[in-house]
Amino acid sequence: MGITLGETPDDTLAAFTARAAADPGVVGLVLSGSRVHEGMPTVHSDYDLHVILSDQHASPIAELDWFRSAHLDLVVIPLAEFRTRGMPGRPDSFARYSYVHAEVLLDRLDGAIARIVDEKRTLRAEEARAAVDGWLDAYVNQTYRSLKSYRDGRPDMGHLDAAETVPYALEVLFALHRRVRPYNKFLRWELERQPLGEPRWDASRLLPVLRRILADGDPPTQRALFTDIEEGARRAGHDRVLDSWGEDLKLLRQP
Repeated sequence: MGITLGETPDDTLAAFTARAAADPGVVGLVLSGSRVHEGMPTVHSDYDLHVILSDQHASPIAELDWFRSAHLDLVVIPLAEFRTRGMPGRPDSFARYSYVHAEVLLDRLDGAIARIVDEKRTLRAEEARAAVDGWLDAYVNQTYRSLKSYRDGRPDMGHLDAAETVPYALEVLFALHRRVRPYNKFLRWELERQPLGEPRWDASRLLPVLRRILADGDPPTQRALFTDIEEGARRAGHDRVLDSWGEDLKLLRQP
């Protein structure tokens, strides 16, 4: 089973969605990717479409899972799997952000597809708390490793560890606000359109800090970022994780 590309991505999307809507085995269509982020699409942008299939009825569209073209990228997935896709503890948890701004184009289940997508858009309170605890511990651990290497005269190794702190720091910052960490491509977009609530996390202030850490692992910059994250984490009640590090935190704090 193939897909005939139209003259433009819009033409291809329109033709495929009409075809999918005519298939009784298709219960939902969900659009994600750059096309659902205002201002992000370029002339190279395709359409990222999730096709949700009924668990009871077979569909020939199942053969198109992971179809890729310059116009259209497909994820074809059974309803039962779609319910849990991107959620914590799954190997596809990386896919969670793809649903944060997703648009439901077809919902044959009286709103069930929309409700499933809505559950993926933000972190539940208990989920956010567990996420912060886990990512915060990882962030402190990696920052500690980095600063130990700088202290012990191994700046090249310290730099490598510093670079690995950045994803953990972002996970903590977004989870503190019950938000899914965006893909790096959309980080500035998120910070500018939906700020994290404090000026120090604005794109104009946070992104240069992250770039400096990635560029050379600068220890003072690492310590300044840790100080800000520690303050926010303690204010949100995550003292247990931080306090478990005991005297080791002295290495992470500003002199």
